[in-house]
Amino acid sequence: MDALVRALEPLPFVHAFYEGGAIAHGRLDEWSDIDGYAVVEDDKLDATMDVIRSALRTVSPLEQEYVPDPHWPGLAQSFFRLERASEFLAVDMAVIKVSSDTYFLEPEVHGQSVFHFNKGGRVKAKPFDAASHAKAMEARRQRIVDRFRIFNCFVQKEVNRGHWIEAVDLYQRVTLGSLLEILRMRHAPVHYDFGTRYVHDELPDEVARKFVRLSFVGSPEELRSKYRQATEWFERESGLKKVTE
Repeated sequence: MDALVRALEPLPFVHAFYEGGAIAHGRLDEWSDIDGYAVVEDDKLDATMDVIRSALRTVSPLEQEYVPDPHWPGLAQSFFRLERASEFLAVDMAVIKVSSDTYFLEPEVHGQSVFHFNKGGRVKAKPFDAASHAKAMEARRQRIVDRFRIFNCFVQKEVNRGHWIEAVDLYQRVTLGSLLEILRMRHAPVHYDFGTRYVHDELPDEVARKFVRLSFVGSPEELRSKYRQATEWFERESGLKKVTE
């Protein structure tokens, strides 16, 4: 990170540079990657990413850069793999417009980010809107339940056909995917939309172990049994009553 700090801090259009992810949640280990955030003037996203590339090259040749599909307005993102670093040490860099609605700093959601510099203290977490968060979670809950009611039986449909590839895929995506979201809403609601991130830390051990057992399917008979168990668990957690047997 020192190379990035040295390159970014002198630039007048870069207001702040900080780390999030595992370090912000106190979960840093030997497998962790680096999640860096730079807040910059609105017209300097590309210029800042160029500086970041150059700074990383002073540490190691770049083996790969991956640019994900845009999914957040006012943000540019790249993942870098360094030739001279562990394959697990990806450098995830997000460059954020200073006018953005969020800097991904809300401690309730993103933990305690570690600032390397924050010129004039200008970059601060926006207030966490608990009411809006709860409203969005409830809307998502209803959508999950509606989707489950229509599509969960498709697992059984493909089992009946002997189409095991389709059945296992649907079991993972629809049955277990829906169940995991509902479990997160109960046990870690602030991260209900985080997918599998931090799930072992945020679900109770007994719940996590049970979900892991249901996740591994080694035979058609095991799929039938675990599909039934996962379906019943989802119905209990979501309050959904069985429509058909």
